[in-house]
Amino acid sequence: MNMQGNFEDLPKQKLTIIGAPIEEGAGRLGALMGPAALRTAGLIRTLEELGHPIEDRGDLCLPKDLPVVPPVAGLAHHIEKIAAWSRMLSNETYDAMKNGSFPVILGGDHSLSMGSVSGVARYCKEHNRELFVLWLDAHSDFNTPATSPSGNMHGMSAALLCGEPGLEGVFGDEPRGFVKPENLHLFGIRSIDSTERVLLRERGIDVIDMRKIDEFGISRLMRGIIDQVQKANGVLHVSFDVDFIDPSLAPGVGTTVPGGATYREAHLVMEMLHDSGVVGSLDVVELNPFLDERGKSALILVDLVASIFGRQIFDKPTQADQSAAALNV
Repeated sequence: MNMQGNFEDLPKQKLTIIGAPIEEGAGRLGALMGPAALRTAGLIRTLEELGHPIEDRGDLCLPKDLPVVPPVAGLAHHIEKIAAWSRMLSNETYDAMKNGSFPVILGGDHSLSMGSVSGVARYCKEHNRELFVLWLDAHSDFNTPATSPSGNMHGMSAALLCGEPGLEGVFGDEPRGFVKPENLHLFGIRSIDSTERVLLRERGIDVIDMRKIDEFGISRLMRGIIDQVQKANGVLHVSFDVDFIDPSLAPGVGTTVPGGATYREAHLVMEMLHDSGVVGSLDVVELNPFLDERGKSALILVDLVASIFGRQIFDKPTQADQSAAALNV
């Protein structure tokens, strides 16, 4: 039997690429250039070479008419713009999944996940599929306007998705989806604010910090998450912040924290995710080309995204390849 030939004949998941050049949620300018940098680094071409049909919707534009958001108790900078982005992105990811496609959102800062994950959650709820979220990040992003020391909304994304109070105005009366706190896995964490720490403990969020990764190993911890999703016949959204990787490897981010994942650790995560067959959507966020070194961060991100979509050292059929349509629920 020619295994290589069969591998090439296996169906590939259609991908919908959505650019989200948003920087209003971050404390530093430059993340709006992230989608362009990823395109320049060859992301679309790489995914096409892996055999995936691509629908590239280009980059979204912020509308001139912003939604009216009631005042919040605390700090939430540019909340009207974040609300506009979130509503657009929710509709975009929902529509992509409705059409049997895998949404890939290119950012832009991490506030974009308020919208992207919400749309995925809406779709999963309608189709009775449990949604899980893997948050690959140096930060837990579980602040609210009442607890945030900075008011930067990229640090509130996970809290909004879990329904924390104070952020209801982001969607207002628009459709939105939620993530169960027990289905959120924060992975690679190295920086947590004191008020976030309290909330995370109260809500029972799974926080896998770098200490735990060092002690137990990245493959064992990833296997635990994947097993949970598979047992529930669930769908996994991956929200991949460039600062998950050590800044010596990927310096193009506005909130660097030393001690992140190594090159091989990051690739192993992506390879395991591909092999699992449970991933249904992806964010790539916080790339700031203004802070990068000759495209270093963009290029490593392209390599890592390629791994989650099937690039392997030695090609072989996997569960994901043999059931590429399984997530078209």
